[in-house]
Amino acid sequence: MARNNTNGNETSAAPAAPTFTPTIHLILQGKGGVGKSIVASWLAEFLIGRGQPVRCFDGDPVNRSLGQIKALNVEKLDLLNDEGVVMRSRYDALINRFLTEQAVFLVDNGATACLPFWTFIVESDVIATLRATGRRVYVHIPISGGDMLNDTLLGFQTLAETAAEKSLVVWINEHFGEIERDGKTFDQMQVFVDNREKVLTSIGIP
Repeated sequence: MARNNTNGNETSAAPAAPTFTPTIHLILQGKGGVGKSIVASWLAEFLIGRGQPVRCFDGDPVNRSLGQIKALNVEKLDLLNDEGVVMRSRYDALINRFLTEQAVFLVDNGATACLPFWTFIVESDVIATLRATGRRVYVHIPISGGDMLNDTLLGFQTLAETAAEKSLVVWINEHFGEIERDGKTFDQMQVFVDNREKVLTSIGIP
């Protein structure tokens, strides 16, 4: 859109600054090797491409795949001690950043850290606290086919049981086989039907 300045000449209006809502994306699944880091990297690239200030964390203590992508400036995240227990001081520091920084956070959590991290989030009622301050929180859960199907469905069920309404993004990863059981696709399975209100959307990876 053009406008006139004080000399009567037309000048182009300055483009609007990109807007965003502070958001936390957690990539969680209790089974390793199902595509968590792939999902995290695609999501990070998509958000960065939209001009959003993305802060990436790799919380996998075993295989830091996301951290190997130098362009994403991934921060190393170690929340568990050697006994697999969440270290409260580090957890509190992370949540404080979620609450105070105007950014979009993306946490790729390893399989071994998934359950302790999520349990701590639920017990601390963190999602309600974040939402009360205007933050959005989404939990991304890959579901993989083949031999990994049962384990990833169990991982989905475990997270969905304590997740907030419309907070889950399910990634249907068919790399290892179709997501199908007894002739039913994921959206027809009982585990989805029982938790339908928790799922915001699903994304297919053919």
